[in-house]
Amino acid sequence: MGNALSAQQVSVAFDGLKALSNVTLSVPRGEVTGLIGPNGAGKTTFVNVLTGFQQPDHGRVLLDGEDVGHLKPHLMRRRGIARTFQSGRLFAELSVLDNFEVTGVGLGLSRREAAEKAEAMLDWIGISSLAERTAGGLPYTDERRVAIGRALMLEPKYLLLDEPAAGMSAEEAADLVRLIRRIATDVGCGVLLIEHNIGLVLSICSHIHVLDSGEVIEDGPPSAIKASERVRHAYMGTQADAEGEIL
Repeated sequence: MGNALSAQQVSVAFDGLKALSNVTLSVPRGEVTGLIGPNGAGKTTFVNVLTGFQQPDHGRVLLDGEDVGHLKPHLMRRRGIARTFQSGRLFAELSVLDNFEVTGVGLGLSRREAAEKAEAMLDWIGISSLAERTAGGLPYTDERRVAIGRALMLEPKYLLLDEPAAGMSAEEAADLVRLIRRIATDVGCGVLLIEHNIGLVLSICSHIHVLDSGEVIEDGPPSAIKASERVRHAYMGTQADAEGEIL
């Protein structure tokens, strides 16, 4: 499939236990696609497969129609597939600006080019005021925004966000939604949003896939996900269900 990052029939097993089983999913350019599911459903393993951190046992990963499932993470990044991590993974001892610059240099820019791109990206995200702050001392929510901005260096084709709204207030999550929309529309990036905040996913994604025990049990537009009995059953007894987020 052209102009999409896609997985076709991807399976992964750890010590004989299936983490993913025949998962097929596509992330088109310029759209926000959602991936939800209970804890342990296989969401992060799937992101690891799409970004080269985990080789699939079976199936293929296609970047704009080309099989890239064999590439290492740094080569995936250079080909335009970026991601954030649940833990942030910033260079804690460096300033926010240096975090951006290091990423630019790692992607092949000269020091001067990296500095220019870093300042431009800080401004675009709206976090220029954080430039000289030490990354390791940032509040949790600022750390998330820095991680997203760093992932956007050199305007990747696809961005995979792993739990970006974790720990955010309703107002902070609303700001995040606006940012993700800009990433899809202004940058033209295909975004895969992996989130426990079901309401956020339903509000922003054009298409949502639901993973449970390593298998896609439902996919479709937000209206179909909200109406699905299989999705309700998957979340039964979880905090999300108890709080009514899936209703």
